Amino acid sequence: MTTESPRWFKSSYSENGGACVEVAANLVASCGVVPVRDFKNPTGPVLDFPADAFTSFVTGIKAGRFGAL
Repeated sequence: MTTESPRWFKSSYSENGGACVEVAANLVASCGVVPVRDFKNPTGPVLDFPADAFTSFVTGIKAGRFGAL
């Protein structure tokens, strides 16, 4: 078990409209997960995605598999 804290960041492509999520990619190596949270609610719930699932999701976005987001 790790005691490493998430280091949150949001995409540089995010606009200031408030519809952003933050991820903590620093936990991939130690925990195998990518935590995701709502930027507007930093004390709210966190979803932990398996690293391979998150990688597939990002790859799909870059490939345009989900249409215009």
